[in-house]
Amino acid sequence: MSKSKKSTRLRASLVGVVISLLALTGCVAGEGQQTDSAEASKVLRLDYAYWNPLSLVIRDQGWLETELAAQGYQVEWILSAGSWAALENLNAKVIDIGSSAGSAAFAAHANGVAINTIGVFSQPNWASLVVAKDSEITKVSELAGKKIAATSGTDPYFFLLQALDEVGLTASDVEIVNLAHADGQKALENGDVDVWSGLDPLTATSEKNAGTKIIYSNPSFNSWGVINARTEFLESNPELVEIVLVQYQKARAWILANPTKAAEILAREAQLDADVATKVLTERTNVDVSLIPGETQLAVFRIITPVLVAEGKIKSQEAADLALQTLINDSIAKKVG
Repeated sequence: MSKSKKSTRLRASLVGVVISLLALTGCVAGEGQQTDSAEASKVLRLDYAYWNPLSLVIRDQGWLETELAAQGYQVEWILSAGSWAALENLNAKVIDIGSSAGSAAFAAHANGVAINTIGVFSQPNWASLVVAKDSEITKVSELAGKKIAATSGTDPYFFLLQALDEVGLTASDVEIVNLAHADGQKALENGDVDVWSGLDPLTATSEKNAGTKIIYSNPSFNSWGVINARTEFLESNPELVEIVLVQYQKARAWILANPTKAAEILAREAQLDADVATKVLTERTNVDVSLIPGETQLAVFRIITPVLVAEGKIKSQEAADLALQTLINDSIAKKVG
């Protein structure tokens, strides 16, 4: 037999031995993958957002990490640039728990995103219509034909639709430019759009630094700041959801007792001037509200449903009606709150 044939047979034999060993040990590679998966499952993933001051405090104080360390969990924080980002990440299973505007969660759920609203973090007055400092626009009725920046799927977007509807206009009467909140701010300040449906703290920053002006504000058009969980995660990990909601209640009490420190955290995280952070937190955000979601939030959704359906942001009235019945799961919030 030639050396070449002997070498080929030797390699084949070695491969056979390796395969046999893997079989005898129960497929070691597969077990290793399962172990990695199990380790990965010991990570709680949730968001923090500059418009959710409670999340900033929880993250800053490290309470959740301390609480979960004994159970072998790690905590992974992911920044949400807006409700759309939080809901996209929930839908893609990038995060397990995320915060958003209530209207955005309602629309997403109505359109098939498997989430439930499990808590409330604030009653905000965070959305408003903003124009440049030298703009001649002074009221909503003057917006026909104007170019307006707004982030689709977020409270400022739904705020815009309601504001237009109130004066007999629709989205087809204006040109809506879908831009992330920060990009909308820049577009307004650079003169690329006529109006921006803004979100704090960006709006307050723009007012101070660029002299922009709010032409319309209506707290009743702002839906509540809510905490959402993936339905699958909520059903399989109710104890983790409870721990998170307990920390939210702790953060609420901490902010009420330490408003100056809370504003400092917001200023540092969002890179805001101290006076802007204080204005946003004390004048445009009410955190002294019940954790438990329910009829108060549903009432807002019922008001905006006709606008959302008419504008195609919810696929049908039937889907909206079903979402009103199934979005909120208050069982754990009632236990905690």
